[in-house]
Order: sequence, then structure tokens, then C-alpha cells
Amino acid sequence: MSVLRSALRPRRGLALTAALAASALVLSSCAESERGEGGDAEGGGTFVFAGSAEPKTLDPFYGSDGETFRVARQIFEGLVGTEPGTADPAPLLAESWDVSDDGLTYTFDLVEDVTFHDGTPFDAEAVCFNFDRWYNIPESAQSADLAYYYGKLFRGFATAPKDAVYESCTAADEQTAEIKLTTPYAGFIAALSLPAFSMQSPTALQEHHDDAAENVNTTPYATAHPTGTGPFVLDEWDQGNSVTLKPYEDYWGEKAKIDELRILAIADPQARATAVRNGDVDGADLIAPADLQPLKDADFQVVDRDPFTVLYLAFNQKTKPFDDIRVRQAIAHAIDKDAVVAASLPEGTAVATQFMPDTVLGWSEDVPTYEYDPDKARQLLEEAGVAGATITFNYPTDVSRPYMPQPADTFNVLRSQLEAVGLKVKPEADMWSPDYLDRITGSADHGIHLLGWTGDYNDPDNFLGTFFGTQQDEWGFTNRELFQKLAQARGMATTEEQEPLYAEINADVMEFLPGVPLAHGAPSLAFAPNVSGFQQSPVNDEVFNTVSLGD
Repeated sequence: MSVLRSALRPRRGLALTAALAASALVLSSCAESERGEGGDAEGGGTFVFAGSAEPKTLDPFYGSDGETFRVARQIFEGLVGTEPGTADPAPLLAESWDVSDDGLTYTFDLVEDVTFHDGTPFDAEAVCFNFDRWYNIPESAQSADLAYYYGKLFRGFATAPKDAVYESCTAADEQTAEIKLTTPYAGFIAALSLPAFSMQSPTALQEHHDDAAENVNTTPYATAHPTGTGPFVLDEWDQGNSVTLKPYEDYWGEKAKIDELRILAIADPQARATAVRNGDVDGADLIAPADLQPLKDADFQVVDRDPFTVLYLAFNQKTKPFDDIRVRQAIAHAIDKDAVVAASLPEGTAVATQFMPDTVLGWSEDVPTYEYDPDKARQLLEEAGVAGATITFNYPTDVSRPYMPQPADTFNVLRSQLEAVGLKVKPEADMWSPDYLDRITGSADHGIHLLGWTGDYNDPDNFLGTFFGTQQDEWGFTNRELFQKLAQARGMATTEEQEPLYAEINADVMEFLPGVPLAHGAPSLAFAPNVSGFQQSPVNDEVFNTVSLGD
């Protein structure tokens, strides 16, 4: 089976003209940046961008969070990227690929004349070095808090190969790499768009890194020598302050228009908006809904990402009464999702009917739904014998996530709706990290709770498989039939085979009702009036070589 891509994605920016016309920022004039480092219409200057946290490492293989990946995308590239403005996979360092009829062999044709930042050639040998490095990571680095994505998606390492998806990589010639899998995996190409699977310089890794180190995130490579093929190179990581990047002069694609890129962390959403308004930064992510209109009124630019997230209210079925389907149904009927969205989520947010957005393969209109019906909710609670019961409701504090910019606001709306059908709500709030996540995902000590997911790549397994593919403390249930169906769907050779089964699984999930999908949030960014050339990505595949600063 051939999956040859007829046209190479033109080098990180050269293909953006049409997409930018529709959704990128429009250049407008304004006074020189108050920071004194503004550019001109031809480019240049320092572009300062605020995220919500620091990167955890500069080695993307050990990353699993958006802020680590934001920096990684400037320095590194993978074989596969995404189509501008979408979550769909597209050629990047591989200009095309073929897949064997049995779905086990992928042959990648690589872009020519590409070098890593240290001058090492990017070729098929480098591709195989990276794949073999991932597979042979020592046990000390295989934990979920380090090699999260490889363990989750490739299922096994050389030290425990029983369920491993990866088998081998061969350099057929200088520009052709052949990857063999042990089992079909239709999501393989989409998964390769993750920054965790970026191509890294074999030379730099051998010189500066040690995967057997006591802490792989504090090696010289992971803190000072990350080396990829992307449009920017590391200048300095001033930990606790900012990451400063410079353009890579020999970049194979569209070279950066700015002279310097500085990415810093501002944890509080309101403070990020204030930093944009005051000219302390040129752009910022995850702007809270309440700050959007004031920024627009002051002529700042607001960009909404296309929704590729899900916010949900989850049930822990190990805690009574949530093991009773009637109670889960009652809570679903008690929720007015439109009111939740209006009160706590930004414009452009879509109400959810299932646990993935409608742009993902297998989304189906034919799933059980639970209309807002307080009377039906009360009736079901009576039938279950829990009318007036007290339930624990866990929610996080001190965090702003793309799917949940203001957790307390979301909690308050839901609490009032649950109390309106007679339930007594016992709130329990915890700091997001580490307390909340550890409690929700690592123990049975929680009740109903708010959580969500920002899609990493366009594959239903990234949503449904992540949530419901195995028994997990968060949900507290064992459903062998559901687990088996998800494993079967993941192991199919083509997306065409997968689609009807994933549609069936979506219906199964909503009938079983492990939680209530609430909304697909549209995270918002804000920029100064003189910024142009930014292209939003539903999966945050946003590279700043296309950005310019005007006068």
C-alpha cells in the first residue's frame, strides 16, 4: 500500500501563504517596542513570548508537556509535521513515505541537504540512530514521567520487548530509511509529528548526553546543548527566567525574520495578559476569557486556536455511588453544558458530546447523549437511592490549561447545577502539581473531578486510548470489552479500517458513561499590534520563524 505524499511540505513556512491569509495576524503599525528591541517592516528585533511554565528539559524525547514542546519545536524537527493550521500529519524531514501492504514496513524518503546545528548531516543513518536510541533507553529512564510518549505509543523497549511495536531501522541508502514494526499501527505517521520523536544530532547526543544518567534532564545536552535541524538554536537557558534562541543561519527552510526569540514563563493568566498590554512581551498563550475583550478593545490582536481539546467531568467508579450507572446518568442530565461554556470558557469553545473533537477519525453523531434535564436527574437519583447524597468534587487550583483556563469558575457552575438537583457537594481543591495530578491519576482517593486533555496529534487513540485503553486510577473501572476493542482498533493497518470501529467505541463509551465530556476549548493567544506572521495550530505546532515585528 502506497502512502506517497506528492508534495513536500515546503520547509516550515514557505507553504503558509494561503493559510496566513485566512488566519494569521495582520501587520499593523505601532510605535517601537517599549522594550527598545523592536524590529522594522523587513524583520529583525527580539520577539518575546510568554507561556505558562518553563520547559522541563531541552531534550524533547523526555518531554510530555506543552511548554517543553513549545521550545522543542523551535530547535527540532521530526520526519513528520502537521499541515499549517490543522492537526493533520504532513511531510517535514521526510518528504514522502510508503507503507507495505501488511502495514509493518514504512519507507521514508528524506529531504536532502539538511544539517543539524552542529554540522552533522541529517541522513538515514541519523534517523536510525534516533529510533535505536529510543528503543534502547535504559530501564532507569523508561518511567512514565520521562519516556512517556515512547512507552505509551511504542509499548516496549529493548529491555522488555514483548509488546514492543518497533522492530528495526535500516538505512537503505543515504536518503532512505526503512522502519519495521512488529504489529500494524495505523497511527504511526500521526504519532511521529510529536516533538518527543524529533530527530536529534547523533554527534551532540554522544558528546553531551547520557541516557543512563541519574537525572537525564540535567545532563549538559538537556540543559545547554540541544541540537536539532530547526530554524532556531539555543543561545541560553536561564533557568527560572527564560530560554533565548537565535536563528540557525544554515537552516534548510524559511529562515527566521527575527534576530532573537525569548520564551519566558508567567504562571498567572491575568499576569500574562497584563504583560502583553504593558509591552513587556510581544505575545502570550492561554489568555483567560475575561481578558480577551479588553485586549481587543485596546487594539491588541487575539487569536483563537481551533478546538483540539476536551474538558470533562470524570467519575471514579471505585468510590460509591459512582459505580451505579443511574447516578452517572443523573449527573450527566443535571449539567447544562452551554452554561458551563458561557461562564468559564472562551469564545469559539464547542460543546462536547464525546471525548474527542469532531475533527478526529471515528467521531460519530450516533452516540448516546444526555440532554439537560434536572427532573430526570432527580428521578434517577431517587431510583438509585442517593437523593440528597453528599459527593466529593475535586478540582485544581493555581493552573491554567488550554481546556480549562479557569478551573474554579468551571467548578462553581457545575456545583450549582448539581446542588440544584438535590446533591450536596463537598469541594476539595488541590494545587495542580504535584498534589492534584498525583491524587487524581495515582490514587483512588477522589470522587468526581475536573480534568481534560489537549490533543497531541490527530489519532483517536490519542484521546480514547489514552483515557480508556487500560484500567486507570482516575476512572476506577475495568471494562475488558472496551479495553479489547481499543487495542483492536489501534492495531489496524489503515485508518479506513479503523473508522467504523472507533465510531462504535465512541458510542460504547457514552453508553458506559465513565464521565461527562463538557467542551472542546479554543485556547486564546494575544499579540502586540505590530506582530505578524503567526500561524495558529490546534496541536501547538507553532514555529516562530514566520513571525515578524513591525515598526
